[in-house]
Amino acid sequence: MTTRKGIILAGGTGTRLHPLTLVTSKQLLPVYNKPMIYYPLSVLMLAGIRDILIITTPDDQDQFRRLLGTGEQWGLRFDYAPQPRPEGLAQAFVIGREFLGGGPAALVLGDNLFFGHNLQELLQRASARETGATIFAQQVEDPNRYGVIAFDAAGRPAGIEEKPKTPKSNWAVTGLYFYDRRVTEIAASVKPSQRGELEITDVIQAYLDLGELHVERMGRGFAWLDAGTYDALLDAANLVQVVERRQRLSIAAVEEIAFRNGWIGEAALRELARKLGNTPYAAYLNRVADESRPR
Repeated sequence: MTTRKGIILAGGTGTRLHPLTLVTSKQLLPVYNKPMIYYPLSVLMLAGIRDILIITTPDDQDQFRRLLGTGEQWGLRFDYAPQPRPEGLAQAFVIGREFLGGGPAALVLGDNLFFGHNLQELLQRASARETGATIFAQQVEDPNRYGVIAFDAAGRPAGIEEKPKTPKSNWAVTGLYFYDRRVTEIAASVKPSQRGELEITDVIQAYLDLGELHVERMGRGFAWLDAGTYDALLDAANLVQVVERRQRLSIAAVEEIAFRNGWIGEAALRELARKLGNTPYAAYLNRVADESRPR
């Protein structure tokens, strides 16, 4: 079985968040107590993925490198690649073709936040599939703003449309995708849409035509936010704050995930906490280390 690699697409100009994003990438903005990119990164880590390509704008790449480094501190390995112009989500597989090396891939958008009970189980089930594609869908109030997946009477995926005027369902496709090794070839064959972009829906449609599209429906108990607007950014921060203050659990603490996955040890976790100084985040990591010791 070929090891699945991950891609975080963190490019774009973030125009919907101007002036916040005039001098920095949207994916580096804070969502409560962490940079936004920690949230999609945590999703790949929960899926067991350790080899990750981070696609950014050329101007922002140095900032991402300063924040994330090589990934070694978390038991990961990061590569970086520029996206000179945002030309569609499927462009990530064109840019990442050499990185993927003909193997399976997972793509997550850099401004997407996922949270919910059994999320890790859902992710690992998708990652374990060796053939076909897996997408994640959630019901939304305004499906015409998203890619929408329709189902037949038996609940099987029957069609996908990008921002339809008359949606056939209210199940929106989230910014998280798992594909088998054929994805780079399929993405390379996609023709630009009327918007001049390589649409991810065309890649999904190719797997649907093959009869190899799986849809994981994220129902009650799951939260999915696209933090690309002022209100969504605030909603995401409020969600994280409420959960962390009420449950004393952290969302997307990548250090904790690395530790619980067995990728780093207790000493490394405590060293990471030390570097964060006298902060509640550091105190949380030390508590995770304390509570992991046999009683």
